[in-house]
Amino acid sequence: MSDNQLTSPSPGTPEAQETSEATPPAVPVFAPVTPVTPVTPVPPAPPTRRVLRAVLRWSAAVVVFAVVAGGTAYGITQQKRSDLPGLATESDGRWEYPVLTRPALPKGAPRPFDERNRAEAHYADPRDLVLPGPAGARPDPGLRTDHGWVETKAFLAQFEPGERDGLTLDLADAGLRHITGRGWLMPDGTRTRIFLLHFNTGAEATAVADGMAGGGTPQHYLTGAQGAELDLEYPEKAHGADVTLYPYDEPSPRGAAHVRQAYLVAGDMVALVTQQRKGTAPAVPFQQTVALQSELLG
Repeated sequence: MSDNQLTSPSPGTPEAQETSEATPPAVPVFAPVTPVTPVTPVPPAPPTRRVLRAVLRWSAAVVVFAVVAGGTAYGITQQKRSDLPGLATESDGRWEYPVLTRPALPKGAPRPFDERNRAEAHYADPRDLVLPGPAGARPDPGLRTDHGWVETKAFLAQFEPGERDGLTLDLADAGLRHITGRGWLMPDGTRTRIFLLHFNTGAEATAVADGMAGGGTPQHYLTGAQGAELDLEYPEKAHGADVTLYPYDEPSPRGAAHVRQAYLVAGDMVALVTQQRKGTAPAVPFQQTVALQSELLG
């Protein structure tokens, strides 16, 4: 199996191993390169230091989720939809994303969570780490990018005006290198925006994330959101600890649009994923988008 082939993580109840005769899902996300011999499931690894630190710091107010990352990726096209906890039925609303592969690395460069990579640095082009839009998506005209690069002021515009000065100082103090991103609109009106903030080390990225996502609510309010609180309905099963996730939802009563958001910490990168839609923003496409973005950062 190819080292670069990715698999969609399963943000829900435990996965059930299927036989090689299982029917491919109606909406394939990934395609395996070679046949895979079923193996006996292995119990999840015990909590890591990062999880313990988060739990101790916020006294269980923050739910930490993780996504498997490393040099080997796993195909899931031989699994039934019912094998994907939380995304199990034919009408669950998942989007059709293209087959994803991790971008190539410079010769000899390790992946961010390789034991040789103490800075947890991403050596791939950051623009290649941003999740592409699914089938049916069209570019978001409200988010201007320059060949994938996003100006700092465009990122800050996602937040309420009173939040921007403090964020500007925090990003400068942490040595922000650059921001990449992408935005798209779906036919049902759902707007998705993804931003990757690249720092020099994992320690700097973690410090910034601590100042942006902590406790039961994020520390900075997004433009248009009436509020935000930890999304306790987000699937809690952890598959690893390389990517740390803080998902938030906008509680009722809401404004004209329902806003969902998630912060991810992956080595020297901090990601912000937002989705909003008039009325109600469905949970499944949001979970799917966040999970796949996590995979690319691993």
